[in-house]
Order: sequence, then C-alpha cells, then structure tokens
Amino acid sequence: MIDRQAGRQRQSKNALKKLLDAKVDEYNQPFFISEDPVCIPHMFSKRHDREIAGFFAAIFAWGNRTTIINKSKELMTRFGNEPYAFCTQRGERHLKALEGFKHRTFNDSDLLAFVSFFKQHYKEYDSLESAFTLHGKTVKEMLSGFHHYFFSLTESLPRTRKHISTPEKNSTCKRLNMFLRWMVRNDGKVDFGIWKEMSPAQLICPIDVHVARVARKMKLITRKQTDWQAAEELTEALRRFDNEDPVKYDFALFDLGVRERF
Repeated sequence: MIDRQAGRQRQSKNALKKLLDAKVDEYNQPFFISEDPVCIPHMFSKRHDREIAGFFAAIFAWGNRTTIINKSKELMTRFGNEPYAFCTQRGERHLKALEGFKHRTFNDSDLLAFVSFFKQHYKEYDSLESAFTLHGKTVKEMLSGFHHYFFSLTESLPRTRKHISTPEKNSTCKRLNMFLRWMVRNDGKVDFGIWKEMSPAQLICPIDVHVARVARKMKLITRKQTDWQAAEELTEALRRFDNEDPVKYDFALFDLGVRERF
C-alpha cells in the first residue's frame, strides 16, 4: 500500500514537472518581453540604465500591465531616456521635469526620494546589486537590509515606505523578487543575468494572487495567506523540480494564471 502510494506521488510529481517545464519553454521567450514590465529595462543597453529602469518598472508593477508599461515609459521620457545620468548627474533644476508624475499611489514626492537614493548609492558603489548583497546571504536578509538601507540614504515622507516592501512585515515582496529575477537569472531571452554575486538558486519566486491561485490548485503551497511565508513555501516546492533555477517557473505559474485562467 505504501509503495503504491509513493509510486502515485512520484507519477504526480513527474506529471506536474512535465507540465511546468513545457509552460516555461512556451512562455520564457522573447515575445513575452513586449507584454511585460521587463520591456522597460530592455529599452536600454547599459547596465546602470537597466538597473534603474528595471527597478522603477518593478516598483510600478501592480495593476494593469499596459498602464504599468505606459507609466514606466513616461518616466523614462522625463528622465530624457537616460535614467542613470538623470538620477546621478542632473542638478536641482532638472528635477522640475518630474513634477506631477503619478502612478496609482506613487507620486512625485516618492519619485524624488527614489532619485535621491540612486544618487547617493551610486556615489559609493558601481552597481545596485551591492544595495542588496551587503546586507545578508539569503534573499530574505537582503530584502530586509535593503529596506533599511534605502531609507537611510534619502529623506522621505512616511508614505514612501510602503513602496519598498520588506519580509519583516511579512510582505510577499513580489515586485522586488521580480526585479531580482530580472537582474540575476540569465536565460538569454528575457532575464538579463547582469548581477553575479547572487545565484538563481537563491532567488525567491514572485507570488501574487494569480500565481498563488495556480500554486494552490497544484498543491505547491498549503498556506492560506499570500505572504512571505507562502513565497518561501512555493520556492521550496519549485526547488524539487529545479534546485539551481526554481524561479524560472514564475513564467509558467504567472501565465497559467493570467493568460490561461487556470
């Protein structure tokens, strides 16, 4: 009885892996770029520009994807399509170009705080990667440390804190985890792989309502709340399919939830 049950479980796991691998192959393709916020850092070829453009696109990534992309493109235009130069080299008079910017609850006062952070960080470090890796060895430690580091470098209103999530508040940190996926994974198709101090094996799978719904149906997570613990549980389940690159299954889970209404 136990052997038969174990055999059925192995068959079920193998079938699920086969399905997810097929969906990764289907959706982890260049066509994905134009319909996703990852198209914003793809507008640029220089690493610093990709870091800043990608960070803003990820922070804006809640709600309608077309709106997210359009607002991100508007911001890049306000930056003169030189996000790194604007944030690190432009003077006070140039900041007027940012007046009136708004995306949902993110407004121009938040934007000024973000620009100030980038200016301060890049004075000391050559990459945004260090803003994460200096604060721990696990992604959980890095994200918690990044939250404190970000607000140590810039004066901001209390309202701005809600735009930089942290595991300390049990947030899924979906948008920051997605940004890390873009920067760390190197698939040669969608994600950039320009950061080398982190490995894809360390990453935590971005999780939102769509991904969580699919994951629960597939019994990849049992936790009822969609929070940081659920993100960790999902990632551990995905490591059974690919321990070196579990977050690649983000493509499969997200698109099964959004495109295919699984």
